[in-house]
Formats: sequence, C-alpha cells, structure tokens
Amino acid sequence: MSSATLIGTADLQARLDDPSLVLIDCRHDLAKPAWGRETYASAHIPGARFLHLDEDLSTKPNGRNGRHPLPDPLVFAQTLSRAGIGNGSEVIAYDSQGGMVASRLWWMLRHWLGHQSVAVLDGGWDAWLAESRPVSALVPNVIVAEYSPSIAANVVDAGFVLEHLKLPGMTLIDARAPDRYRGENETMDPVGGRIPGARNRFFRDNLDANGRFKSVQVLRQEFAALTAGAHPGNVVHQCGSGVSACHNILAMEVAGLAGSRLYAGSWSEWCSDASRPVARGPA
Repeated sequence: MSSATLIGTADLQARLDDPSLVLIDCRHDLAKPAWGRETYASAHIPGARFLHLDEDLSTKPNGRNGRHPLPDPLVFAQTLSRAGIGNGSEVIAYDSQGGMVASRLWWMLRHWLGHQSVAVLDGGWDAWLAESRPVSALVPNVIVAEYSPSIAANVVDAGFVLEHLKLPGMTLIDARAPDRYRGENETMDPVGGRIPGARNRFFRDNLDANGRFKSVQVLRQEFAALTAGAHPGNVVHQCGSGVSACHNILAMEVAGLAGSRLYAGSWSEWCSDASRPVARGPA
C-alpha cells in the first residue's frame, strides 16, 4: 500500500530505527477515556508516543460543536511539536480499534494540515501482537520539533450539509453502525437518528476477517456501488463525532478514490440543533 495511506507490520518493524519516522499510539476506549494512556504505559510499539483522542486530537465540546470538535490548528501544531513531529516527519499512527482513531490522526495531518507523509498501520496493535513483534513499556525521550501548520480545505460544516441536503451534488455517507444509523440503540448522543439522505457504510466494513483493510479492488467496487459512481469530490463523510468517518475517507483513498471530505461535527453536532431535520428507520 502507499505510504500515504497504509503501512504493513513487517515494513514498520524494518523501519523502527529510522529517525525520520514518528510513531503515534492512538488507542482509545470511548467508554473509558483513561484506558488508552494506561494501556500505552503497559506496552506499546517501541519508540511510539501517545496522543489522546479527547485531549490531543479534539478540543472540548460546548454542547453545540459535537463530541470531538477539531482543536485550534495552532494548538494542535503545538501538540505535534511536543510529540516530536516536524513538517518533515513521516508519521505512522496505530490503535486497537480497527484503525478508527488512527485514521482520525491520519486525516487531521494529511487533509486538515496538508501533511503528506502519514500512514496508518494496517491491522494495528492487534496484528502487531498476533505476529509476536517487539513491544516496550519504555517511554521514548522525545526531542521537541517545530511544526508550522498550513490549513487545507477538506472539511465542511453543518451549514454546508444543510444547504446541500436536497441538491444532487452531495453524497453523504454515515460511518456509524447500522442500528445507530437507523436511530436505534443510541447510547452516545441524546438524539437517535441520521441526517436525511445519508447512506450507511459502517467503518468496520472496510476491514477483512483479519482486521486489515480489504483489497483495493474490493474497496473500489463497494464504494462505487454505495456512491452510485459519484465523483469523490462530491462525497461527504460523517459519523457520530467526526472520528470513524475518517476511516471511510482512508478506505476510499486506499481504493484510489481521493478527494472526499469530512463533516467534522457529524451527528453529535447536527442533533444539537432541533431545527435541523432528522431521519429514522431503514433507508
């Protein structure tokens, strides 16, 4: 796979001593926010630094901007610098959630800040352990780098989505599990349902039985069927809070379908305003 999307476990192990590579552990449990940092302290891929979804890859929610709003780009640049990431660094992200959180960091770097050299570890921590590859509990001595952000434009807001709901130029894809997409079993947000017109692509459907991304050919066929051949530039991704939607963006790029965009606020922002329309039940 391209280093701009995925990297395999063997390739990563061969490069663990590469000084230009910065490895980021993104493990997270939405129900137990402290779990990721605790499990990182127990064992991680040698040399990896830890970034927290809530504290580092998001800013604090205010009840109207979703559960994982994007941080101020200058603040995020400082976070990257403290992690030893400079503009010339090659960043590899991994997690144990099928790439869900790692793809959020991948999107933030590649599509929000325009940082081209970033990839996600295919199979993540689970594949690394299953193959008995080296682990460590040592926290690396990080040399602070300098990161200068340059904001890209691959994100849309609620106003854009609302304006384009009934227009043919937008194909909206919801990455949540099918039951939440239908408005059932909602446990994360105060309102169950979906944005009208959204099509469902559960992010875990991008993975095979071994927890790795499906082949380029399979992903291309599945997304072409889902979008009815829409140009990737007209595709907007969303989920519950702008995290798992990044997994679908990554999968489309693995398939060679680059150019889709993220509605970062996603359902948790959308449903905070009762004036916005809601759909429920089967599509």
